[in-house]
Amino acid sequence: MLFDRDHQHGGLAKRRRYARFEIAYTLADFGAAFSFVIGSIFFFSERLMTAGTWLFLIGSILFAAKPSIRLIREIKLAAMGEDEELAERYER
Repeated sequence: MLFDRDHQHGGLAKRRRYARFEIAYTLADFGAAFSFVIGSIFFFSERLMTAGTWLFLIGSILFAAKPSIRLIREIKLAAMGEDEELAERYER
């Protein structure tokens, strides 16, 4: 089921895939936060302002990647044999 929070009842392959996507999602979070913090610090220096701007852009791209990671995860998990459950949910 898309965006189902309970992935503990799936098989080993499903749980591993879910874990990999959660790691990617968390890395995107940390990367974005790190980029924004360092970019903010760089803005205190005239010499580093351009680098700070690039870090803000990188952080923004990482934040934008997060919903894409989550959607791809859900599509991949749904493709692992839960299509009947998805069809039932759609018909309700």
